Amino acid sequence: MTALITREDLQAAMEQGTVTVVDTLGGEYYAKQHLPGAVALAPDDVAAQAAAVLPDRDAAIVTYCSNPACANSGQVAERLTALGYTNVRKYKEGIEDWTDAGLPVESA
Repeated sequence: MTALITREDLQAAMEQGTVTVVDTLGGEYYAKQHLPGAVALAPDDVAAQAAAVLPDRDAAIVTYCSNPACANSGQVAERLTALGYTNVRKYKEGIEDWTDAGLPVESA
Protein backbone atom coordinates (compact mmCIF):
# COMPACT_ATOMS: atom_id res chain seq x y z
CA MET A 1 0.00 0.00 0.00
CA THR A 2 1.38 3.35 -1.02
CA ALA A 3 1.75 6.01 1.67
CA LEU A 4 -0.51 9.03 1.31
CA ILE A 5 0.25 12.75 1.42
CA THR A 6 -2.12 15.57 2.30
CA ARG A 7 -2.72 18.61 0.13
CA GLU A 8 -1.04 20.80 2.73
CA ASP A 9 2.08 18.63 2.94
CA LEU A 10 2.26 18.35 -0.85
CA GLN A 11 1.94 22.10 -1.26
CA ALA A 12 4.72 22.67 1.30
CA ALA A 13 7.01 20.14 -0.40
CA MET A 14 6.35 21.75 -3.79
CA GLU A 15 7.16 25.20 -2.41
CA GLN A 16 10.40 23.83 -0.93
CA GLY A 17 11.27 22.06 -4.18
CA THR A 18 11.71 18.73 -2.40
CA VAL A 19 9.27 16.61 -4.41
CA THR A 20 8.65 15.49 -7.98
CA VAL A 21 4.94 15.54 -8.75
CA VAL A 22 3.63 12.99 -11.26
CA ASP A 23 0.35 13.51 -13.13
CA THR A 24 -0.92 10.00 -13.88
CA LEU A 25 -3.76 11.07 -16.18
CA GLY A 26 -1.50 12.10 -19.05
CA GLY A 27 -2.52 13.02 -22.56
CA GLU A 28 -5.23 15.64 -23.02
CA TYR A 29 -5.93 15.75 -19.27
CA TYR A 30 -2.33 16.74 -18.56
CA ALA A 31 -2.39 19.28 -21.39
CA LYS A 32 -5.59 20.85 -20.08
CA GLN A 33 -4.40 21.24 -16.48
CA HIS A 34 -1.88 19.78 -14.08
CA LEU A 35 -0.22 20.69 -10.80
CA PRO A 36 2.61 23.21 -11.22
CA GLY A 37 5.79 21.50 -12.37
CA ALA A 38 4.19 18.07 -12.64
CA VAL A 39 5.52 15.54 -15.12
CA ALA A 40 3.14 13.25 -17.03
CA LEU A 41 3.39 9.50 -16.57
CA ALA A 42 0.31 7.40 -17.30
CA PRO A 43 0.07 3.80 -16.03
CA ASP A 44 0.73 2.24 -19.44
CA ASP A 45 3.90 4.33 -19.85
CA VAL A 46 5.65 3.56 -16.55
CA ALA A 47 7.82 0.67 -17.74
CA ALA A 48 9.00 2.49 -20.86
CA GLN A 49 9.35 6.05 -19.55
CA ALA A 50 9.97 6.00 -15.77
CA ALA A 51 13.76 5.96 -15.99
CA ALA A 52 13.81 8.96 -18.35
CA VAL A 53 11.13 10.98 -16.55
CA LEU A 54 12.25 10.06 -13.02
CA PRO A 55 16.00 9.30 -13.09
CA ASP A 56 16.54 9.46 -9.28
CA ARG A 57 15.00 6.35 -7.71
CA ASP A 58 15.50 7.79 -4.21
CA ALA A 59 13.83 11.16 -4.88
CA ALA A 60 10.55 12.06 -3.18
CA ILE A 61 7.77 11.38 -5.71
CA VAL A 62 4.05 12.06 -5.37
CA THR A 63 1.53 10.65 -7.83
CA TYR A 64 -1.96 12.04 -8.35
CA CYS A 65 -4.91 11.74 -10.71
CA SER A 66 -8.36 13.31 -10.78
CA ASN A 67 -9.97 12.27 -7.46
CA PRO A 68 -10.14 9.39 -4.95
CA ALA A 69 -12.17 7.26 -7.39
CA CYS A 70 -9.39 7.37 -9.99
CA ALA A 71 -7.05 4.35 -9.81
CA ASN A 72 -4.21 5.75 -11.95
CA SER A 73 -2.23 7.34 -9.13
CA GLY A 74 -2.17 4.10 -7.15
CA GLN A 75 -1.25 2.04 -10.20
CA VAL A 76 1.65 4.31 -11.11
CA ALA A 77 2.86 4.46 -7.50
CA GLU A 78 2.83 0.67 -7.22
CA ARG A 79 4.64 0.22 -10.55
CA LEU A 80 7.29 2.76 -9.57
CA THR A 81 7.83 1.00 -6.24
CA ALA A 82 8.16 -2.32 -8.08
CA LEU A 83 10.83 -0.71 -10.29
CA GLY A 84 12.86 0.22 -7.22
CA TYR A 85 11.69 3.75 -6.43
CA THR A 86 12.02 4.14 -2.66
CA ASN A 87 10.05 7.27 -1.71
CA VAL A 88 6.71 7.24 -3.53
CA ARG A 89 3.53 8.67 -2.03
CA LYS A 90 0.05 9.28 -3.40
CA TYR A 91 -2.12 12.40 -3.25
CA LYS A 92 -5.37 10.44 -3.42
CA GLU A 93 -7.69 13.47 -3.41
CA GLY A 94 -6.19 14.51 -6.75
CA ILE A 95 -6.40 17.58 -8.90
CA GLU A 96 -10.11 18.11 -8.14
CA ASP A 97 -9.24 18.71 -4.47
CA TRP A 98 -6.33 20.95 -5.49
CA THR A 99 -8.45 23.16 -7.72
CA ASP A 100 -11.38 23.17 -5.26
CA ALA A 101 -8.94 24.67 -2.74
CA GLY A 102 -8.19 27.47 -5.22
CA LEU A 103 -4.60 26.40 -5.79
CA PRO A 104 -2.86 27.12 -9.11
CA VAL A 105 -2.56 24.73 -12.03
CA GLU A 106 -0.63 24.84 -15.29
CA SER A 107 -1.53 23.85 -18.83
CA ALA A 108 0.67 22.56 -21.62
